[in-house]
Amino acid sequence: MSCPAHLTRDLEQLFDRVQHERMLGVPVVNPALRVQCVGFVAWGDHYLGVLITPWFMNLVLLPGAGQPWADLSVGEKLVQRFPSGAYEFILGEEPGAGRYLMCSLFSPMFEFVDQAAAVATAEAVMQGLMETENHAPVSMREKEIKRIWQGAPQEGGSVDEERQDAPTLTERLEQPISRRDLLRGRFTESSSGNLPRER
Repeated sequence: MSCPAHLTRDLEQLFDRVQHERMLGVPVVNPALRVQCVGFVAWGDHYLGVLITPWFMNLVLLPGAGQPWADLSVGEKLVQRFPSGAYEFILGEEPGAGRYLMCSLFSPMFEFVDQAAAVATAEAVMQGLMETENHAPVSMREKEIKRIWQGAPQEGGSVDEERQDAPTLTERLEQPISRRDLLRGRFTESSSGNLPRER
């Protein structure tokens, strides 16, 4: 089932305002890109898709009805499970938009040469996320992922809840794979040209 159009429209309008107010003049904005929702579908009681902005690309979970996560604090982390594995989301809230969950995919966005490349990547993310053959134990510990992004060595002796020395999401994104197997590796060429890989 598709996501109601007003939910994605409202989300795009919200982040359009953020771009032209809070992000005005901020150097992390890629001027070749614009705000766009991609691939939103029903997921349980909520709606899941990818939000592209000129400064980030995130998986987003929008509430379908009611006030979910009302007992949680903004910034709190929740693990959500999909056919490809478990991923850590952060609870956000904006005036007029309510609460939502976000999982970071790319930030900043300078590796995307145009909107078409960003959209192609978002579509591939949604496809890969829902394919069970992409499943592997993944460590979503924020500190570990941050160390990988910064090129620092991993700390020894940690045990993942599913498997010791399980790869982080970033490590999986660094491994060469096919486009269909997106969540385990780098992006391949598409009709939009070369797609970037997470660093």
